[in-house]
Amino acid sequence: MTLTSSSQATYSISELSKEFDITTRSIRFYEDQGLLKPARKGQTRIYSLKDKVRLKLILRGKRLGFSLAETRRLFELYDADKSSTSQLHTMLNLVEEKKIALQQQMDDIKVVLMELKSAEQQCKDALLKSDDK
Repeated sequence: MTLTSSSQATYSISELSKEFDITTRSIRFYEDQGLLKPARKGQTRIYSLKDKVRLKLILRGKRLGFSLAETRRLFELYDADKSSTSQLHTMLNLVEEKKIALQQQMDDIKVVLMELKSAEQQCKDALLKSDDK
């Protein structure tokens, strides 16, 4: 981390990649997607605290199952009015959608597990019958 003349922290791409344990290629990808907007000094990218926070949010959203499009939408809402009210409502809707999708996946997994157990038992029963012959 370095401090600019106005005492604002800035970060290099390598500092951020080390801190978040991701590749510099991933960071450049997020930049290409319009999620990060570093300043440039020649060919060097200079990331602000805002970029660092956004990178943290991108990675957190990814862990929670949010798409980059959904994350971009949240960033756009925040940038548009700087009040987090609409962003929070959108986030609540997205969270509810994720919970519903995950619950459906859990239900589907339970059904598949029951089917696998049944198939397993049928195989074991068939083996026992063939051993009796």
